[in-house]
Amino acid sequence: MKKTNLFSAITFLFIMVACVGTKDQLEYDLITVDVNAKYPKKELILQDFMDVEYIALESSDEYITQGVIKAVGEKIIIVSNRSVDGNIFIFDRKNGKGLRKINRLGQGPEEYSQFTDIILDEDNNEMFVIAYSSRKILVYDLYGNFKRKFKFVNEMEFYNYTFNYDNEFLICHKGYSPGVETERSSHILISKQNGQIKREIELPYSGVIKTPVIIEGEGSITPEFYLTIPNQKDWVIMRTSSDTIYNYSADKILTPLIVRTPSIQSMNPEVYLFPTVITDRYYFMRTMKKEIDFTTFKGFPGTDLMFDKQAKSIFEYVVFNNDFSPKREISLGQKPNSAMATCLTLNAFDLVDALEKNELKGELKEIAQELNEESNPIIMLVKHRN
Repeated sequence: MKKTNLFSAITFLFIMVACVGTKDQLEYDLITVDVNAKYPKKELILQDFMDVEYIALESSDEYITQGVIKAVGEKIIIVSNRSVDGNIFIFDRKNGKGLRKINRLGQGPEEYSQFTDIILDEDNNEMFVIAYSSRKILVYDLYGNFKRKFKFVNEMEFYNYTFNYDNEFLICHKGYSPGVETERSSHILISKQNGQIKREIELPYSGVIKTPVIIEGEGSITPEFYLTIPNQKDWVIMRTSSDTIYNYSADKILTPLIVRTPSIQSMNPEVYLFPTVITDRYYFMRTMKKEIDFTTFKGFPGTDLMFDKQAKSIFEYVVFNNDFSPKREISLGQKPNSAMATCLTLNAFDLVDALEKNELKGELKEIAQELNEESNPIIMLVKHRN
């Protein structure tokens, strides 16, 4: 991008900021990230800035699971298997004890034929099971009793990147093709009672629609990325076609948070930028290049970047889990969770192997001593430090 164009784009952003909130209302400074730049490297120890909690899931015959994390609340954890078997496992958050297994798989009016996500609402003792392909959301209590269901408002719409917003609403991204944006795409707040759209949050962009999804023949390849992530009490929302990433505050103020350069409209292949975890000090994010090798099906290379508010600088980062010895690298790019920064699944057989090699310490070592290779996975919760 020419300097004059970049100056005009940044000027426009500051004009737009003035339209959505006064200077006193804006909590965030605009960060500019050059996705082509080389940044200095920095190593972080996870336990230096986050709290970590491990939960060993009960491994009795009734509760054997692959441990795909669907939701974490204050009292329970919801997990599923990777296969489409319909099983929903609910475990006690404090001790990992299996509480119940729910399965409402079927073709009946109170059943799901599959599900892509589960949203937990502990305050109302409900879970929202999202059946993406059939464009509907089924609501059950935490014992699996059917309560109600509603379809996506428009048969042509798809809801994804869905989270529990408050006692009344869910927040999600509304698109019109699976994984692909259109001009009409937006973020929305939908009623938990009937699915009606309460508010549409439209993000400005200019140019043609850009997306990381690669179309090959009649098929498509969609890498993992998120257009909605929790930012403690706020939300970070974005469009793949826009160079600007926004913060949507609890009081419904939309503020530019990150601007990426060069413009996505000028790149071929495009390099996208997606935030992963926002803390009081660090903004973690990842670049993603729209590129794949169809002989190996490996692709979408990227770089983990971090803005350090204290140093006021951007770094290429690596985060290590200090409960391993030697310390082991972990990813902060897992599925976001509204109750905490992120959640990870640790396989029992990996931990048993690490224990035999004397590579564990602290609480994680104590947990691994009670495992065997066939045990359920360990849930690792990464929580914001108060």
